[in-house]
Amino acid sequence: METKNCSMVTEFILLGIPHTEGLETMLFVLFLPFYACTLVGNVCILVAVISSTRLHTPMYFFLGNLSVFDMGFSSVTCPKMLLYLMGLSRLISYQDCVSQLFFFHFLGSIECFLYTVMAYDRFAAICHPLRYSIVMSSRICVALAVGTWLLGCLHSSVLTSLTFTLSYCGPNEVDHFFCDIPAILPLASGDTSLAQRVSFTNVGLVSLVCFLLILVSYTRITISILSIHSTEGRQRAFSTCSAHLIAILCAYGPIITVYLQPTPNPMLGTAVQILMNLVGPMLNPLIYTLRNKEVKIALKKILHGKGSISEV
Repeated sequence: METKNCSMVTEFILLGIPHTEGLETMLFVLFLPFYACTLVGNVCILVAVISSTRLHTPMYFFLGNLSVFDMGFSSVTCPKMLLYLMGLSRLISYQDCVSQLFFFHFLGSIECFLYTVMAYDRFAAICHPLRYSIVMSSRICVALAVGTWLLGCLHSSVLTSLTFTLSYCGPNEVDHFFCDIPAILPLASGDTSLAQRVSFTNVGLVSLVCFLLILVSYTRITISILSIHSTEGRQRAFSTCSAHLIAILCAYGPIITVYLQPTPNPMLGTAVQILMNLVGPMLNPLIYTLRNKEVKIALKKILHGKGSISEV
């Protein structure tokens, strides 16, 4: 009510990474290869999954989805950050700030849901191999993928609407390198307690539910793997699952550090979010290709110009 006659902010100024004045050129040279590797690595995964009929299975269908989301997630924040590190404008319009926050949480939450679906896929493959083709049919895989999109959209819509239904009358300096809830809410003119509580609960609930489902799946998977008599079979199962577990740890560590601390440390949060935006999406192709024989074979055949790869 008190902000009825205030002049609404039409653009924000991104102050960037704290305590890095004078280091912009060095950071640009450091960060650009990470972003380039993210795009190249995930495109390679996607091309391998599409080109090789050996990889036309539920596990690789979801891995292809993950590659698309990794490229999108990194591209929400990195291009703008690289531009201002080059010395270009730090201004971001109000509408672009809204879009950046929405897509950051949209794609980020989809990754959490997708990791959960991938854990369920591994559970079905290892614990119920005879029913796997029925439990994870093409129709069910598409439905699960669409479900992650819809849940991600709902999750992000709630957070974005709560953040931007508040009035922003100035100041307009965002103490961060992109528009995110912890950096935007302190600039609001009204009471932010509801938005803070809901964002903390929403992010916490999504992360907790997904993590518990993953934990249950992998507990069952571990029990099943230990009961496999063949050493080769155990090694293959552990190899497939370990890549997924490493990726999950890389994803959930930053979420807990940034969003689920009662009194977050801004400097630590910034450092962790740089890792989450730049390093995490780049690591997924490395994790899945270095520990996955089928993907490595498919990529080698593509590099040798064999075109579409049929099952041998």
